[in-house]
Amino acid sequence: MALKTLKDLDLKGKKVLMRADFNVPLKNGSITDDTRIQAALPTIKYILEQGGALILMSHLGRPKDGPTPEFSLKPVAERLGELLGDSVAMAPDCIGAEVEKLAAELAPGKVLLLENVRFYKEETKNDPDFAGKLAALGDVYVNDAFGTAHRAHASTEGVAKLLPSGAGYLIEKEVEAFAPLLSNPQKPMVAVIGGAKVSSKIGVLETLLPNCASLIIGGGMTYTFLKAQGYQIGNSLLEEDYLDTAKQLLQKAEAAGVEVILPVDHVVAAEFSETAAAEPVDSTDVPEGKIGMDVGPKTLDKIRPVIAGAKTVIWNGPMGVFEFKNFEAGTKAVAEMIADCGGITIVGGGDSVAATNQFNLADKMSHVSTGGGASLEFLEGRTLPGIAALEA
Repeated sequence: MALKTLKDLDLKGKKVLMRADFNVPLKNGSITDDTRIQAALPTIKYILEQGGALILMSHLGRPKDGPTPEFSLKPVAERLGELLGDSVAMAPDCIGAEVEKLAAELAPGKVLLLENVRFYKEETKNDPDFAGKLAALGDVYVNDAFGTAHRAHASTEGVAKLLPSGAGYLIEKEVEAFAPLLSNPQKPMVAVIGGAKVSSKIGVLETLLPNCASLIIGGGMTYTFLKAQGYQIGNSLLEEDYLDTAKQLLQKAEAAGVEVILPVDHVVAAEFSETAAAEPVDSTDVPEGKIGMDVGPKTLDKIRPVIAGAKTVIWNGPMGVFEFKNFEAGTKAVAEMIADCGGITIVGGGDSVAATNQFNLADKMSHVSTGGGASLEFLEGRTLPGIAALEA
């Protein structure tokens, strides 16, 4: 996949309209995690160094009825200014005469942040008139918001059709990490796929299967697979409608010679609760009345040599309810195995990224994605509109 990038654009003296992903978590008006702002810095700094006047746009949260103070990007402007060591001007809106004046007067090397584009319903509808008003603010367009690249919105796809466009460093890095997994990964490749539901991950499992040596399946989705094989799952999560789908995937894997590793023991609880006692079960069957919450030590022993021998590992989804301290051990152990395997390690999906950060392992991974839904859809082999619009 060849993309037009920053390096293909003439930025000197230009008004550079850039879509970033500043959808950061806020508490009482303060940013609690600035990872997404930090991730945009390389592209921002390059544009400023090249003599561009930078106009940034982003969404934040899901405002329903126009401007909402709690979803204002003002805290982002303040934090970005701190990180850049220079003030970032905050626009009162993302379109309109006052915004046009601020953009026109913006000097090279300076930054203007537009207010939340989702204060307008036209943004998510990819309204051409709205896209035109945004595009009118800039001379060139840069998209560095991988987290929203799976959405055909005005600021992610519409504007790209109206201005000379290119991908920022973050999108370039994400595509470089994910594209080989679907076509030509370093082998053997192992996919570690977890999470709650088969329905949300079946597309990823089916797409990765042809290039995998082994599929390691964990999380709540495992119990649908185990039930499909005739095991008892107690009160564990089950998607009845996906039992046949699970059987078919196991059959496809067997036919393709792909090893599928499912839990052979568990850590269970009497109820789904943070304070529930962790009970080890030395069996593939889950006892009646119990809920599977994590994989057990025998399962981890099966997984360990498989990951250790991999040249490429893609991890999407936790092994258990890692958010609860009593049930984090399986996810933590697998995350450590991946970090230490010595191969190319790609972490995609919000929960996997959260776990990687929780266990302080991000620096040991080859790539940790910034896009939850976007990385999932990329791994399913779907076209991402925000990226397709940047193809050379």
